[in-house]
Amino acid sequence: LPGDCVCPAGPALLFLKTSQGRGQGRRFYACSACRDRKDCNFFQWEDEKVSEKRLAAREEYNRKHQPPFTHRQNVERYKNFILLPLSKRRFCQECQQLLLPTEWENHSDHQFLCDISTAQLKSPSQLLHPLENKKTNAQYLFADRSCQFLLDIITDLGFRRVLSVGTPRLHEMIQSKASQQEDFRVRSLLLDIDFRYSQFYTEDEFCHYNMFNHYFFGGEAARETCRRFLHQGNGERVIMVTDPPFGGLVEALASSFKKLMAMWKEMEKEDMCHNNQEMPVFWIFPYFFESRILEFFPSFSMMDYQVDYDNHALYKHGKTGRRQSPVRIFTNLTPSMIVLPVEEGYRFCAICQRYVSSGNQHCEICNSCTSKDGRRWKHCTLCKRCVKPSWFHCNKCNCCALQNHECGKTDAGCFVCGEAGHKRSTCPSLSCS
Repeated sequence: LPGDCVCPAGPALLFLKTSQGRGQGRRFYACSACRDRKDCNFFQWEDEKVSEKRLAAREEYNRKHQPPFTHRQNVERYKNFILLPLSKRRFCQECQQLLLPTEWENHSDHQFLCDISTAQLKSPSQLLHPLENKKTNAQYLFADRSCQFLLDIITDLGFRRVLSVGTPRLHEMIQSKASQQEDFRVRSLLLDIDFRYSQFYTEDEFCHYNMFNHYFFGGEAARETCRRFLHQGNGERVIMVTDPPFGGLVEALASSFKKLMAMWKEMEKEDMCHNNQEMPVFWIFPYFFESRILEFFPSFSMMDYQVDYDNHALYKHGKTGRRQSPVRIFTNLTPSMIVLPVEEGYRFCAICQRYVSSGNQHCEICNSCTSKDGRRWKHCTLCKRCVKPSWFHCNKCNCCALQNHECGKTDAGCFVCGEAGHKRSTCPSLSCS
């Protein structure tokens, strides 16, 4: 990667631009985090020579897009903020910033939230506006039900450290319980691209991090913070929990997660634990990415538990959403260890040795609980596999498909999720991530 291929989101990624029937295509660098040029217009052909003038303009652009304060300055500001009486605690909704009294005048024409309580400061994910740009941040937050379930599983399995990669609500739940309960031993480190969280957490609690290019904005100091956290001193086992934007490239995410896992492995050697294991991981992602995730992590398996989100119209329970969320937990832990709540309709399949949803019936022919979406799937003897209940076998195509499909039309599947029937631009993972 050329040293000048950097945008506000850190080092750019190398992509391939292809055109049908036009050879191998041409490679270019673009922003790792933004899929839309309106959000970040960085673009450079791999073989392009960039002029000094353009490099200078790029540096100036990157400088202007830096946060107004450093993490250390935000920590000091927070210390001053909590010393203020309630009547002088203000939060600028427009700038998404905690304000000290000397700064009020500069924000006089902005909307404020006043009387910011300690409880609000301990729940920043509810104070901050979620960044809901679907192609960039897709910052959808766990519903309390799913967040509490994850924390219960983590503690039941004996983990004492949680590397929270893009999971701010889980991080704050852990932080809150740790401050309120003396016997609560779990600790969390949040790695997130949303720098606004630096206003609420110290440098040992939050690292500004881009999970698409494994970039620590705080440099070696932040990387060392992460390394220290992964050190399993006193037998404190670590698990990584990550909830990436669903429109993100699986290959880029997998590359970053492997680097975090390698960092853990490096610390494990220092701890003299030579058991050749992987760092335990919960990767939360839609079920239709299963084949892509298993391609990079063959040791992973998908749990049936349906993860819900508070601020997503489709991915939560209730009258306004789907009855079934498509979001699942992928993990390298033994499936039988993940106990799913029976009161929510999950049951244990003794043959598969894992918990499954109530509609996921064991197929004796496949010898597996085959449903992926929570509905009961049916076995097709001609396809020799289970298929969705809405699919029927087409003798012309010699496979199962939707009843109103176009016969003879081959579809390699969406570039993002691999599912047939739509293109990348209309992928549900991009529009509903």
